[in-house]
Amino acid sequence: MSSKLTGTLQHILDRLPPYVEPPVAGKLTRLVGLTLEASGLSVSVGDRCLVKDLHQTVEAEVVGFSEDKTYLMPVQAMGHLRAGATVIPIASASELVIGEELLGRVVNGFGEPIDGKGPLYCRSRQPLNGEYINPMHRQPIREPLDVGIKAINAMLSVGRGQRLGLFAGSGVGKSVLLGMMTRFTNADIIIVGLIGERGREVKEFIDEILGTEGLSRSVVVASPADDPPLLRLRAAQYTTSIAEYYRGQGKNVLLLMDSLTRYAQAQREIALAIGEPPATKGYPPSVFARLPQLVERAGNGEEGGGSITAFYTVLTEGDDQQDPVADSARAILDGHIVLSRRLAEQGHYPAIDIEASISRAMPQVVSEGHLKAAQRFKQLFSRYQQSQDLITIGAYTQGQDQELDAAIRLMPDMRAFLQQGLKEKVDYQRSGQLLSALLQQANGGQPANSGQQAADRAPAGQAVAGQQGAQQELRRAPAVKQRQGGIQPVKPKK
Repeated sequence: MSSKLTGTLQHILDRLPPYVEPPVAGKLTRLVGLTLEASGLSVSVGDRCLVKDLHQTVEAEVVGFSEDKTYLMPVQAMGHLRAGATVIPIASASELVIGEELLGRVVNGFGEPIDGKGPLYCRSRQPLNGEYINPMHRQPIREPLDVGIKAINAMLSVGRGQRLGLFAGSGVGKSVLLGMMTRFTNADIIIVGLIGERGREVKEFIDEILGTEGLSRSVVVASPADDPPLLRLRAAQYTTSIAEYYRGQGKNVLLLMDSLTRYAQAQREIALAIGEPPATKGYPPSVFARLPQLVERAGNGEEGGGSITAFYTVLTEGDDQQDPVADSARAILDGHIVLSRRLAEQGHYPAIDIEASISRAMPQVVSEGHLKAAQRFKQLFSRYQQSQDLITIGAYTQGQDQELDAAIRLMPDMRAFLQQGLKEKVDYQRSGQLLSALLQQANGGQPANSGQQAADRAPAGQAVAGQQGAQQELRRAPAVKQRQGGIQPVKPKK
């Protein structure tokens, strides 16, 4: 019996590191804003520390150092700390709990449950920073993903393993669109990261938008806006780590993060607090280095493995599509879906601006006929938008431009095609059938491809001549009225 016990103890001793350096406590010397400055510590960036005062203990994380000074940021609410408080290093914050037990649960940036369903007992831990995947070993994007929304399935087809951005201002419907994709998308596991949003929206998203059915196959990581910036940053990394864990098991994961802009703003707060100079509209360079590090972790894994299809919402402040974060995200993502405030105000939902949106992986995941049909739809839609002012005031006469005539005739159907109810699901195959049937009306009952060929054969100057003629009519006509057979200008009274 003693020999067995000795063997067990020896086995445990062999697994321990040969030397463990005892932690050396330091002292809090300075506090400015959310930045804690301590001295006497021997720690690395990412290590956690406990700041102990007479009446409270605050957990903080090391974010930088300068000579003998160590900079820390709190990861929880900070009260009234005093100078000289003891700073004690504890375990590293580079790993968090993970496992199958997370399915159907709502956790915070620490991996702690906040849904009131009891404690979590996860057996594994996952690094926050993820593992590097050789780009030459990644699977290419070849298989379409059904998201249940016909405007996206037909016009902006998503490939399994693609990363797209939802670009919009506040209150245009990003979160609701994410909720629809959560319920309708054909994926094994859904990981939702609510980063920096209002605390009220967290429960509303889970109860009303996600629903019981969506939550049953999801993991939600929530870090509302009143959390410290370091906790918001960690929550976004934790969300991606959970998705990587399930991808490593060969599953197809849908990752929804709301929002990437809040992640960038959290990094901006941290960088400015420790003295990093601002570069572009107040954003330090580290922000634009962090974004691709987070986004590149999504996508397909190695051959034979799983995939992470990711949707990131990007808040465009003041509906400015040239916002630094939006511009940087657009460059590193595999496509962008722009939501228009103008369409939202007209009751057009989802408010997808089909002209400003693009899916870069669509040519690789759809058939040639599907791709040509989508291009034909965009041509007709754009043709109408370019001449909308002339049509509205009645300065255009039918018969001058066949393409524009077809666009005017189909515009009500095209607008209806791009709209969808919140609880209405349209699968990928049905979306393609509806698109083909719609375009057959423009081609006189012929397949959609024949309409594309007809457009290719049309004289190049026909559209230009038609628009110039309409502009001349606009200058001559002070008033208009509609007659049968077309819109005609009213002759001015003498």
